[in-house]
Amino acid sequence: MTDHKVVSRAEWQAAREELLQREKEHTRMADELARQRRELPWVAIEKQYRFDADEGMRTLAELFEGRSQLLIYHFMFGPSYVAGCPVNSSMVDGFDGLLPHLHARDVTLLLVSQAPLDKLQAYKQRMGWSIPWVSSAATNFNFDLGVSYTPPSIATGL
Repeated sequence: MTDHKVVSRAEWQAAREELLQREKEHTRMADELARQRRELPWVAIEKQYRFDADEGMRTLAELFEGRSQLLIYHFMFGPSYVAGCPVNSSMVDGFDGLLPHLHARDVTLLLVSQAPLDKLQAYKQRMGWSIPWVSSAATNFNFDLGVSYTPPSIATGL
């Protein structure tokens, strides 16, 4: 049995209204952070990254598939993993249905991971996904973009 405080409807309503004000403040703060994130400057990608894809090696530009926008989701699946991250997997379960809508808006969506392509393909097949997934194992892409870290950088908190 839980040990919750039981109060009158009026006391609950007062507590709920106070919490609602804090929730609204939190939302406004999150909206402001999102606005600031959108205003961050862009960085030119000057390295010639090559990714292992179902169609063979592909450049970053080729991953756009002729569309003007590329949305890359960093999927946590390292070379030593036997399966993908459970949270990432749960999210990607819903991505396949988004693909036609994103394509209609000139956006290519794909996954990128550091595991070898054969491991990614096997997991993708096991999960029943059709979303494109490329391996960045032969590049520093994940490290250069700050989504993966080396053991020494983790140890020093960088």
